[in-house]
Amino acid sequence: MPKKGNFKEKKKLRSRGRNVDPAVRDNLIQLIDIQDFRRDHLIEYLHVIQDKIGYIDEKYMTALADLLDISQTEVYEVATFYHHFDVITNGTSKPQSLTVRVCDSVSCQLNGADELIENLENYYKGTVRIQRVPCIGRCQSAPAATVKFNEVDKADLKKIKTIIDKKSFDPVIPDYIGMEEYIQDGGYELYSQIKEGKIKKESVVEELKNSNLRGLGGAGFPAGQKWEILMGQPQPRLFAINLDEGEPGTFKDRFYLESDPHRFLEGMLIASSVVEIDKIYIYLRDEYPAVRHILEKELSYLKDKFNNTIPDVELRRGAGAYICGEESAMIESIEGKRGMPRLRPPFVAQVGLFGRPTLAHNMETLILGEGYFTKRCRLVHVSRQKRKERIEILLGQRTS
Repeated sequence: MPKKGNFKEKKKLRSRGRNVDPAVRDNLIQLIDIQDFRRDHLIEYLHVIQDKIGYIDEKYMTALADLLDISQTEVYEVATFYHHFDVITNGTSKPQSLTVRVCDSVSCQLNGADELIENLENYYKGTVRIQRVPCIGRCQSAPAATVKFNEVDKADLKKIKTIIDKKSFDPVIPDYIGMEEYIQDGGYELYSQIKEGKIKKESVVEELKNSNLRGLGGAGFPAGQKWEILMGQPQPRLFAINLDEGEPGTFKDRFYLESDPHRFLEGMLIASSVVEIDKIYIYLRDEYPAVRHILEKELSYLKDKFNNTIPDVELRRGAGAYICGEESAMIESIEGKRGMPRLRPPFVAQVGLFGRPTLAHNMETLILGEGYFTKRCRLVHVSRQKRKERIEILLGQRTS
């Protein structure tokens, strides 16, 4: 796991590019509001700068490189790799102070995204940046847009104008099943029984293997076999969870996390208890600020509920890189690097996050695993002409 601090044990190298402005350096420390900078938090620091200033200036990248004791090139490469960072260098114009992002993926295109963009551009005439972006995971409410952190369903000029006029830029938090309601319905009973030894970990793995539950991120590797492999690896063991669904038309993760987050969180804790995980990293799609708010809040409640006996959980933000859906690219991103897939072997179960054995899952595997290891089922979300947004089908079942 990463070390905290300024990495003073490494010899400080000088002449790594532009000189650092001490005033900018001090301002950056105040802006990020920490003293001990960590290399693996580079993307988190870039998010803070982008959120608070609206872009990432070259002088801040220079100061950030100095604080992390890495080259300015490393910071620049990471910042420019991710689409959600507006990097300003010599000769680059600063963006407008406010950006409206309008999805122009298939569902939104079919429901008036082009007309919405044209209306916004004609109304604001360059005073607000109107930006076309790929799918933002709100296909059931197309056309969709975001104004800072406010996600706008069935967006039109009137709705967006009202948000801007009122400066309502915070995410709108939907109603969802909270911890107490989830517990009243039997939630966390299974996790508690495993944690207390009333259910043997080996029997959980056998149940999982017999269920034939597979990883549902694409490769389809048997989940029970993955747990068994990790249990044979040396500790500390880490857990990387991919909530960065980015395929056009995909919003199943957001649906569950905005409605029943503890179903996912219990699955996460069950896996952590059985595999004896030391630390958990949740990699969340940046387009889901409401989900981020929900998870931060409910994870805090969980720590109190279980008297801080659950593993430490770090919630990390993606930054608009589709490739980070691949598990090793996600791991690189969590380490604060460009999301470039790793060569295999070694596999992440052996040498994963920070060089440690790492269990990697996506949300769907964990939410089905928590549901007592549902057999051979997939979650499918349908936008527009439908009665329900969510349906479940058996793997291999024809849908035509």
